[in-house]
Amino acid sequence: MVAITPHDDAAPRDDAAPRDDAVPWDDAVPWDDAVPTGAVPTGAVPTGAVPTGALPADAGPASGAVPARPRWPALAARALTWAGAFAGYGVAGATAAAADRLRRRAGSRAMSRQLARMCVRLGPTFVKGGQLLSTRKDLLPPHWCEALGQLHDRVDPMTAAQARAALAAAYPRGSHWPFAELDLTPVASGSIACVYRAVLHDGRTVAVKVRRPRIRDRMLADFALLGMGARVMQSMPGMRRVPARRMVDQLGFAVLRQLDLAAESAALTELRSNLTGLRYFRIPEPLTEVSADGVLVMEFVDGLGRFTPGEMNNEQRRELIRRVLHGTYQMLFLDGLVHCDMHPGNLYLTHGCEVVLLDAGFVVPLEPTVKRLFAEFFLNLSMGRGGECAENVLDSAEHVPADADTDAFRAGIVELVAYSTRKTAGEFRLAPFATRLFDLQRRCGIAAAPEFIFPLVSLLVLEGLINEFDIHIDFQAEAVPTLLTALRR
Repeated sequence: MVAITPHDDAAPRDDAAPRDDAVPWDDAVPWDDAVPTGAVPTGAVPTGAVPTGALPADAGPASGAVPARPRWPALAARALTWAGAFAGYGVAGATAAAADRLRRRAGSRAMSRQLARMCVRLGPTFVKGGQLLSTRKDLLPPHWCEALGQLHDRVDPMTAAQARAALAAAYPRGSHWPFAELDLTPVASGSIACVYRAVLHDGRTVAVKVRRPRIRDRMLADFALLGMGARVMQSMPGMRRVPARRMVDQLGFAVLRQLDLAAESAALTELRSNLTGLRYFRIPEPLTEVSADGVLVMEFVDGLGRFTPGEMNNEQRRELIRRVLHGTYQMLFLDGLVHCDMHPGNLYLTHGCEVVLLDAGFVVPLEPTVKRLFAEFFLNLSMGRGGECAENVLDSAEHVPADADTDAFRAGIVELVAYSTRKTAGEFRLAPFATRLFDLQRRCGIAAAPEFIFPLVSLLVLEGLINEFDIHIDFQAEAVPTLLTALRR
């Protein structure tokens, strides 16, 4: 590690070189402007830098708070970036695929690598989409998942100069510098932040999560463009009752909230409190007293292994995925706190097979009514009660017009549930199930409730993990004890 002294203009070593297996940033599309090098200052922590406590009641998308819309020049520039990236992906992918074919290799491998690079070039919004796709080894070829899987925590990091600038902004001159040592070689690097190892003045080893500079504007523009596309889609015949725009707004609110490391600190605190009874789950403790705006300091959990089956036998795999399922079901059905980002870049294992959840940026609180309706639907699905499932969906619908074909809708749900109930992980696919459900709502004129997108995203990510570990587990039946407890409250 590097000891950083007050106003030390001889900057720490700049050895955060890109890893061989990292997905490179596109230098033509920098994440931030040139930043000055310089000292990391000392002093007292600014008061109120990172609030503590539970998530505020109005912190989630249900509050209706939507980020400000970027100006038209910014949107136009971002749209051109999209177009250039998509065009570049097509040309580069086709060229690399042709070269691979000449070398007698599968051309789609080159396309998958180019897709990962395109996601990185377009920024965190698209990286999040790539991360979700990478978990679906049941839907995509292994080499596609492998290429997109690098987007979890193997993206090229910030340079040391950028990290120093971000830290200097978080701990300005005259404020307290809490680190006795800080290594600017990142231990993990994602699309929104990089994580570094440091030692506090009291000797504790900590993880320091530093937000990348100047990414909010791009993400705002991305969701504004996606919202415009959703509005166009809703103007098409047969799509007017699909709440696509509201879904984009709510999803955008939740994804943009990952930039707020103070909110993540609060989410970690609440998750630690909620999951105390699950001894096999471990959440790192946030250290709010030494955190700052754009920097989250937390307990460093050492000796972690990748969340993969590895050399586990079938029984060990099943027990591990049951632990993850029960933790997820508690969050979803009991606590009403949905973690939408439980992918292998955020889940790790200790030597004792504790499940360690390192990130809480994409955590969304559910309204009590939404939580209960979703729990009722999931229990009725598990029990094969199609009629009750139909009533749950109708009760949760945003709007059921007088001319809606509710009889056809009920019949369709009964058929869908009969086909889907009591199936193991290997037999059930959530994405086709959700697609059929939404199509039924659209055809019968029933406006779906956009709030259900977050539980679905959470379960879509989790489903990919389940299928990698144990395709024979009955994940519907595993939920029943938690569901019964939740619905008795």
